[in-house]
Amino acid sequence: METIQYKKLKFPQHGDSRGHLVVVEGGKDVPFDIKRMFYIYGSDKGVVRGRHANRKSEFVLINVKGTSKVKIDTGKKVEVVSLDHPHEGIYLSRMVWKEMYDFSEDAVLLVLSNEHYDPEEYIRDYEQFLYEVNQKDV
Repeated sequence: METIQYKKLKFPQHGDSRGHLVVVEGGKDVPFDIKRMFYIYGSDKGVVRGRHANRKSEFVLINVKGTSKVKIDTGKKVEVVSLDHPHEGIYLSRMVWKEMYDFSEDAVLLVLSNEHYDPEEYIRDYEQFLYEVNQKDV
């Protein structure tokens, strides 16, 4: 059985004349319990964030304001996903190389994770990532 490495997500949204409300619940709308949350804003259009993979962490990325793109690299396949709706996101499993870029001026990229921050589980060298991800297939 193939493990899901990334998946587009849509979150329940509710709205009326007062505005909109989007609900995101850990273990329900995202496939893990949320242990950490952070957000990226104020990045210029030419800035590239991420450029790493994680051995333990899973992520959900949501542009709650503005737009950005995410380059997803599994070591076998590369795809670019546009995040441009506050009720949609992308799930990224462990061992996926990610690069976020092309931020709109008003972009706020919310990131949810199943793990607390641990710098030791980050792979910041692309060649090391390719080595490790391809070792798992052997």
